[in-house]
Amino acid sequence: MSANSSWNIAHFRSGLIRGLMDHGYRIVVAAPEDEHSSLVRSLGVEFLPLPINSAGISIAEDAKLFLRYRQIVRTLKPFAFLGFTAKPNIYGSPAARLSGAKVINNITGLGTVFIKRSVLTAVVTVLYRLALRRSSTVLFQNREDLEYFVAQRIVASSKAGLVPGSGVDLDKFQPAREARKPGPFRFLLIARLLWDKGVAEFVEAARIVRRAHPDVLFQLMGPVGVNNRTAIPAQTLARWSDEGFVELLGESDDVRPAIRQADCIVLPSYREGLPRTLLEGSAMGKPLIATDVPGCRDVVIAGETGFLCDVRSAEALAKAMQGMLGLSSEERNEMGRRGRSHIERNFGEALVVAKYLDSLGRL
Repeated sequence: MSANSSWNIAHFRSGLIRGLMDHGYRIVVAAPEDEHSSLVRSLGVEFLPLPINSAGISIAEDAKLFLRYRQIVRTLKPFAFLGFTAKPNIYGSPAARLSGAKVINNITGLGTVFIKRSVLTAVVTVLYRLALRRSSTVLFQNREDLEYFVAQRIVASSKAGLVPGSGVDLDKFQPAREARKPGPFRFLLIARLLWDKGVAEFVEAARIVRRAHPDVLFQLMGPVGVNNRTAIPAQTLARWSDEGFVELLGESDDVRPAIRQADCIVLPSYREGLPRTLLEGSAMGKPLIATDVPGCRDVVIAGETGFLCDVRSAEALAKAMQGMLGLSSEERNEMGRRGRSHIERNFGEALVVAKYLDSLGRL
């Protein structure tokens, strides 16, 4: 199993790892060594440090990555290679096939390269087409991404399938048993702090909403300075915080306390695979506000579990926030209850494990 960060494995794949190990699979994880690697090791897997510059576009650097994958799979001789995120899928998949391993890819989202179309988009499309053409199974987290890859002849429709994101641990993420203490209304955005996550629109919407509702709180939680071309500079985040419109909560390995204290979970992203923070927020019974884009609209049932708004529009986001503030507490609670039921039916972690067990079993 390989992804572009230990953080990704620790936070998004731990349930899958436990589920596969419970069914007798031995798992080796290849990912960059970082502050989350100890969490990966604590899952009981063998961990192989593998440097991956996910934001880099150096041909020489990527060639070295491919050769590292070749060395790993030659040594391990695995039955199957499970790839997550772009570079492990593009370079790990052919390396695994050359050593006789079966390949199951998970396209976790199309990301910046496909949001901002450029020459790089065409290059990455070709790389994906070459990397995935002999994969056994290619899993997507929403139907629009699947249909795009099939239409572009990157993946054959016979190999493409859907998986409900990384799944939610329904026992871990539950609605609070007690109502939170009285206090200002809180909008919470949890994400890597990237421009593509709509963070700037969130801040501008906060400025708009606080003109009429000065006591409302707007909180940002997530890592700063991540290895991504659209990472928001730390000084920009500090300036926003100093202006007093948003509160920076930093990064946390456990987002549940912040979700419990929030009244609404917000994600104004430009495009998603299947956003984990919306899934977790809805599982904990919180109403949602998100942009009407692939991935987000798979989680939010507009008008029932939350609101959808236009992408890249602070004004539309502010209008949705004002709509949420205009609801009674019981109306918001009912949205949360419907959201929890929606997650239970469609996005539980057990469904993800079952999909992988089925895919591996058919191999």
